[in-house]
Amino acid sequence: MKLLFVADPLPSFKTYKDSTFAMMREAARRGHELWACEPADLVWQRGGLVTARGAQQLQLSPAALASGYGTDTPDWHTVSARQDLALAGVDAVLMRKDPPFDSEFFYTTQLLSQAEREGARVFNKPSALREHPEKLAILEFPQHITPTLVTRSAAAIRAFHAEHRDIILKPLDGMGGMGIFRVGPDGMNLGAIIETLNKDGAQTVMVQRYLPEIAQGDKRILLIGGEVVPFALARIPQGGEVRGNLAAGGKGVAMPLTEREREIAQHLAPILAARGLLLVGLDVIGPCLTEINVTSPTCFQEIGAQTGFDVVALFVDALQKAVGAAQG
Repeated sequence: MKLLFVADPLPSFKTYKDSTFAMMREAARRGHELWACEPADLVWQRGGLVTARGAQQLQLSPAALASGYGTDTPDWHTVSARQDLALAGVDAVLMRKDPPFDSEFFYTTQLLSQAEREGARVFNKPSALREHPEKLAILEFPQHITPTLVTRSAAAIRAFHAEHRDIILKPLDGMGGMGIFRVGPDGMNLGAIIETLNKDGAQTVMVQRYLPEIAQGDKRILLIGGEVVPFALARIPQGGEVRGNLAAGGKGVAMPLTEREREIAQHLAPILAARGLLLVGLDVIGPCLTEINVTSPTCFQEIGAQTGFDVVALFVDALQKAVGAAQG
C-alpha cells in the first residue's frame, strides 16, 4: 500500500515511544510505501483535489527497521522524494496530528472530509474525529462515568463541589494533563481555579468527582479495528501529582485488563469502530471511563515492550483489512 501520514514534524518524533513511528516501521517492514506531510501542507483549489504539497517519501534506516519497542533511533529516516500528492491517489491517509483539537485541527478534518468525497480513505474518519471530542465523548456513555458536570457557570461548579466535596476540574481542549486541578473538601483555591478555567463564563469546563483509584493509575486501553487490546498502560502519578499522564511525569506500567475494564472496552469497541474509528484510546480510572481519545492515540510501544503483545502488528493488520474492504 501507499500510505500518507498527516502528522507532526518528523524531527519531533521520539522514536523510543512514538506510536506513529512504530506504525511506520511495521508498515515499512511489510513493504508498504511511506509518505508524510503536516496539516499545513494540505491544500485544495477549485478544479483540483485535496493535495499534500511537497509530501515526503520516507525510507527508514536499517537501524530503525531492526529496532524494537522502546528503542531510541537517531537519524531514523531519509527523504527519498518530495512531490505534490493527491490524497485520493494513495491507499490510505492516516491522520496522526497530536492535539490540541483547535480551529486548525478542525479545518484539517474538513479538508480530509473533502478528500474522502474525492475518493480518499482516511483513518480515523474525519467526521468521527469531529463528532468525538475527547473529553465530551464520554457523555454518550453515562453508565460508565463518574458524576460529571459540563458547564460555563461558576455557581454550578460551586454547587457540584458542595455535593461531591472532592473534585477534578479540567479544560475541554487540554492534553497531557494540562490545566487539570483537584479541589478537596476545604474548597481551597476553588474560586481562583474557576476564574482560570472558565474565564468569567467564556469557556466551558468539565468537572468530575475525584476518583481515588488514580493512585493505581490512569489506564489507557486501546481499541483497534473493533478489537480490544488485552493489556492497558497504567499511568501512575508520581510524588504529589494528581495527574498520571506520562507528559506530566507519570510512570507507565502495562498490565492485563480487569474484568470491569474489559466490560467497558467491549461495550464501546464495536460502536466506535462502526463510526470509522479504527484506533481509539480509552482512559479508565478505577471503574470509570474518563476520556475517549481518537485524535492520535498512543502507548503502543510501552505496552509492546512490557508485555510482548504486538500492538502495532494488530494495528497494521486492521489497517490492511479496512483498506481492502474499502477497495473491494
